[in-house]
Amino acid sequence: MSWWGPALLVWGLWGLSPGRAALAAIAAGWVAHACILHWFFVVTVTYGHAPFVVGLLAPIGAALYPALLMGIFGLGWGAWTRNGGSSPFFAAALWTAVDYLRSFVFTGFPWATLGYAQHENPALMGLASLTGVYGMSFVVFLGGASLATALAGFRRTGRFPASAGWGLVAVLALQGVGWVARPAPMVGETIRVAAIQGDIDQGLKWDPDWAEDTLRIYEELSRQAVREGAEVVVWPETAVPYGIRNGQAPERVLDLAVESGATFVVGAVAVDGGARSSDARFYDSAFVVPPGSGGARYDKSHLVPFGEYVPLRDLLGGFIRGVATGIANNDVTPGAGPRALELGRGEEGALRVGVPICYELLFPDLVRRFAGDGARVLFALTNDAWYGRTGAPYQFLAMTAVRSAESGLWTVRAANSGVSAMIDARGEVKESLPIFERGLLVADVPLRSLERPPTFYVKAGDVFALACSAVAAGCAITLFRRGRGDDDG
Repeated sequence: MSWWGPALLVWGLWGLSPGRAALAAIAAGWVAHACILHWFFVVTVTYGHAPFVVGLLAPIGAALYPALLMGIFGLGWGAWTRNGGSSPFFAAALWTAVDYLRSFVFTGFPWATLGYAQHENPALMGLASLTGVYGMSFVVFLGGASLATALAGFRRTGRFPASAGWGLVAVLALQGVGWVARPAPMVGETIRVAAIQGDIDQGLKWDPDWAEDTLRIYEELSRQAVREGAEVVVWPETAVPYGIRNGQAPERVLDLAVESGATFVVGAVAVDGGARSSDARFYDSAFVVPPGSGGARYDKSHLVPFGEYVPLRDLLGGFIRGVATGIANNDVTPGAGPRALELGRGEEGALRVGVPICYELLFPDLVRRFAGDGARVLFALTNDAWYGRTGAPYQFLAMTAVRSAESGLWTVRAANSGVSAMIDARGEVKESLPIFERGLLVADVPLRSLERPPTFYVKAGDVFALACSAVAAGCAITLFRRGRGDDDG
């Protein structure tokens, strides 16, 4: 279906004026993304306690952001075809540029980027190690646009345009490149890691009367993991049901680490500053217990707008409050940025790990910086209970898998209610737990060898997406100048 979507969009916009094409693309994007983001209803009504009507409007409002950016594609493609152009390569470059814009415009919201639809395609997952998810988007859109171009050309002239043929050849060639680029299976050093899925109901998560039961559940699962040989035990985002003040390791977890001899990586709310909540700063954090030599804590640096903080608070704060009110009474504070943490391993020396937290997993450039800082494995902490029994936990798992393929690192994904998973360096989910079931996964996780170079994407970043953006911008300038020339004539 991901191949036909671009084909139908390009076909539907063909020959429209730029303005009409932009409006049509916005309408198509609005409907499509409102369906994809259906889970906003659960977030806002079930757990955010918003009125029913607000829940109905939430996915429609959220879908407007990617829809408006799709309008840029419609505008550009309308101008291109109106001037006699029909290149599927331009269509793919323009779409990829728009996908890239979604990663940072107004802080970004790149949920459901087109390339994720190919997360089970091993060839395109291999391409992600070179280009990030944006190369996957490019190939899928190129294939769809080539089909549409072929049909449009045949309808007009009775022959298939050469550009469509070259586009399909390029799709096959790029998949071949991706297949060759797939990282070799990791051999050598491993570490036995457990991902704990506590399945704590979101409605009880911050209830003080439930805190003891929460800790007991995580402690029992952790002891079972250690009995199965786990050296590192990973708890989900904000698993500890209370705030941790002034950088101290969670005391109960520290006692458990000393008792078991294992290292714990746990999600908790860090509270710095004054004793009064109004004076304190709150962070969505990951703690290493016992602390490693390189620091005991990582603070989530890319926060959820309208979830963990309210943008333009002076203007909107009187009307809108953050959904994640259980974490803090006011806005959560962002951390300084991605950095690897160190886990002590005795005579084996410190192990550098990346710990992206929940929403950060949507951002390819952010996650690659953990690998660039020397991380040899990723521990992804998240709480997907907000989404309920919707498609969102599985959509999020697909995005996490692409992060593994981009970085060339194994990912241990610990999710409160699922999907907890072990994902290899090619982005293949090796093991997973069902959603809304309590349990644990224990596996021997390969570590990236210090002699094994990082992936090209880790080293070079979004050069492919930037190149597509440059091509799209160059074509736009050419069209503008051509239009000015026609006006002058």
